[in-house]
Amino acid sequence: MRKPGNKIMRIRGWALAMIFIGMAVMYLGIFFRETPWAMMIFLVLGTLPIMLSFVIYFWVGMISTRTVTVQCPNCERHTKILGRVDYCQHCKEPLTLDQELEGEAFTTDYNVKHRREKKIEEIRNKENSKD
Repeated sequence: MRKPGNKIMRIRGWALAMIFIGMAVMYLGIFFRETPWAMMIFLVLGTLPIMLSFVIYFWVGMISTRTVTVQCPNCERHTKILGRVDYCQHCKEPLTLDQELEGEAFTTDYNVKHRREKKIEEIRNKENSKD
């Protein structure tokens, strides 16, 4: 199964998809050239996803400036991590910033605070039961 990419790259991928969806909707307006009001509706509806993608790209750019940059241990290239756990942008290696989660099964649930605390508590209980 293919590993998902870095969160920032996935968000950028959705923004790019929104641009193509908007262009496709605008292109459908060409089929309604004889009825100007229908063509205008398609053009306006196509503009909305393009504007939304602009907002998403701006938002991701602002988030990208605040992320933590780490060096991937697998490919030794620098990558930005959004949240506590993320994938490497280049080799898709699971990365974590939390020392307690190292060596554990990777899941993006670790980025949600209450789920992360629950998993850490389970790990501690498992370690205490072994001792």
